[in-house]
Amino acid sequence: MKIWYNRDMKLEANMKKNDIGVIGLAVMGSNLALNMADHDYEVAIYNRTYAVGEAVVKNNPHPKMHLYKELEDFVQSLALPRKIVLMVKAGRPVDLVIEGLLPLLSEGDIIMDGGNSNFNDTIKRTKEIEALGFRYLGVGISGGEEGARFGPAIMPGGSKDAYEHVSEILESISAKYNGEPCCTYMGSDGAGHYVKMVHNGIEYADMQLIAESYSILKHIGNFSNDEIQAIFSKWNEGELESFLIEISAQIFSVKDPETHNHLIDMILDKAAQKGTGKWTAEEALNTGTDASLLTSSVFARFMSAQKDQRVKASSILDYDAPALNIEDKEAFVEDVRQALYASKIIAYAQGFDLMKNASLEYGWDLQFGAIAKVFREGCIIRARFLNRITEAYDTNPSLDNLMVDDSFKSSLLEYQGNLRKITSLAITQGVSVPAFTTAISYFDAYRTASSSANLIQAQRDLFGAHTYERVDREGDFHTEWIDLSRE
Repeated sequence: MKIWYNRDMKLEANMKKNDIGVIGLAVMGSNLALNMADHDYEVAIYNRTYAVGEAVVKNNPHPKMHLYKELEDFVQSLALPRKIVLMVKAGRPVDLVIEGLLPLLSEGDIIMDGGNSNFNDTIKRTKEIEALGFRYLGVGISGGEEGARFGPAIMPGGSKDAYEHVSEILESISAKYNGEPCCTYMGSDGAGHYVKMVHNGIEYADMQLIAESYSILKHIGNFSNDEIQAIFSKWNEGELESFLIEISAQIFSVKDPETHNHLIDMILDKAAQKGTGKWTAEEALNTGTDASLLTSSVFARFMSAQKDQRVKASSILDYDAPALNIEDKEAFVEDVRQALYASKIIAYAQGFDLMKNASLEYGWDLQFGAIAKVFREGCIIRARFLNRITEAYDTNPSLDNLMVDDSFKSSLLEYQGNLRKITSLAITQGVSVPAFTTAISYFDAYRTASSSANLIQAQRDLFGAHTYERVDREGDFHTEWIDLSRE
């Protein structure tokens, strides 16, 4: 029997302290705690509203999960160094929980934020908390409710020393791909939450591209929901195999119990968002990265929210699309598939390019092949072709852009014609495809050796004396454009 003294110096005894604690028992927090308990860890759990914790325990009794009513008792139940995971809403709620925890902790204790916190907040918290003698990790967790319960993709960042203390727990509860944990150390301070943010940015793009494929099949191909279900199911058997394609096929098979119509047709076309997509767009601007495909997907959600305006505009801004007769529907479906796959490559290329620039900006030394491995299972964007991304970075760790990797280059060169065809067809038919359009535009911009930006720079120099560089010699130059134009 181990004997120790608590904060009030009262003699207490316990056979064994808890291995880890979880604060915040909403869906993600409670499922993560149960996942830990299933892996034979003694888990202390706490929720500000005690009744929530009681409900979790009642509905999910587990001998290794222990509920505490008081935060102090929760903290004192943990073995040193204490390991505490925060699963609370991002922003001020995280700070409030930390403020309550700090007076109860001992030097070297570890706080892990497992929510969708902004990486800038994580950088700030890491500096402040570690200055006080504690350790801090920002832990990106992806996989939703099921992932948290049975194995998520986990992206920890912060103190390397802190990760070494918790790596066994995090890796054991993570998803596994061929037995390999979908969890690895990302880098210092905000690196883990940054990678999770970019994961979500890619997720936005992937979802938008799939939605546009659905729109093309429905409005141009005139396929029924049952036919689209069959198409997506077939796609999931090939190179497009992914979680998002799989669940899309499932969605088209579900009937509304009330109306008996396909449930997809009963859902209002307004897509919500929680902020990580917007942060990705902001970071693209901050780091000078062209993540236009990822960003267009965020804007598409903003536009979807303007439902009332769109309905009014549909009768005002009329367009008579030219008549269209698709004779070979099988070939049409294949064109859409190839356009989707090419655009998917471009979306991931932008996401990894953003992480590359951020790694330089924030000094993280991100390992992109390892990140792709983490994404292979457990997370929302898990897909077959992530193995190709890992291979690409294993072959060339300093790869400029995924699109120029030999494997992806071959796919893009083969499929670019289909992407152009489908995008052009959608535009001609008046079907909005912002993600497809942006994808081919990015592809063309990236492969353009000589662009029109020289005119922009000339304009800037004329009206603001911003100078320009020349193609024939080094240096910065300025021209008195007005004077010369008068000669």
